[in-house]
Amino acid sequence: MTQQLPQVPPIEANEPELAEVRNFRDVGGLPTTDGRAVRPGRLFRSGHLAHATEEDVVFLDSLGLHTVFDFRNLADRKIEGPDVELPGVRNVNIPLNDPADGKEFWKLVRDGDIEQLRDILGEGKAADRMSDSYRKMVVERTVEHSRILHSLAEDSLPALMHCAAGKDRAGLSIAITLLAVGVEREAIEADYVKSNDPHRRYKVRRSSTAPDAMSPEVMELLSPLFDARVEYLRGAFETIEATWGSVDAYLAEGLKLSPETRERLRERLLTEA
Repeated sequence: MTQQLPQVPPIEANEPELAEVRNFRDVGGLPTTDGRAVRPGRLFRSGHLAHATEEDVVFLDSLGLHTVFDFRNLADRKIEGPDVELPGVRNVNIPLNDPADGKEFWKLVRDGDIEQLRDILGEGKAADRMSDSYRKMVVERTVEHSRILHSLAEDSLPALMHCAAGKDRAGLSIAITLLAVGVEREAIEADYVKSNDPHRRYKVRRSSTAPDAMSPEVMELLSPLFDARVEYLRGAFETIEATWGSVDAYLAEGLKLSPETRERLRERLLTEA
């Protein structure tokens, strides 16, 4: 049976449909297990800011951001370009994957013909790859995620986190941040799958010139790579529990968060008790 996800009301005023920044939203309003909530206007997420229009920049400037965390690697930044500069905002680049990781794979995704795509993506291989990438990020990027959370606890809010599409690297980093302050697991999942909304989805582009380059079968083969599937995020949560035994142990041992730092994070991100 498919588990029903809770409906988290959108914060409409903070979810404009920006012209060239996809998947933007404020995670304010998400409920915690102790009856509090994430404060609006403190933590945002989106796709990259490289192509932001002047109007997009005006809106982003109005948020009063202290820090923009960019989780793209150098290869991503070469393709898309650096983020636009926002006046007075600190830009912090923390790559959450290796530029060489999957280089040939992604070349086939962009250029491969339908037979090649069937071979590398068919029969559940695409979804398995995505699940594996989330599990690896949890185990292999503890230093980076620790840096992010310590920075938020110290001086980085309001903050915006993004990667390329704002779905995977940013999605997991937002989820870990929300776990750290006690947001309900179902609310974290409900926010995560919002990246599937049509106006937020990453625009799939292929360089292949084959007649079937964007055929329905090709789109079906590619969809697991560009979907925000809740099983990907749950795989990350399962890895946390399998590796460290609990979320608390992961935060304390894996991310080196002291009780004092977690409390400071809660004070900075959450509404009053």
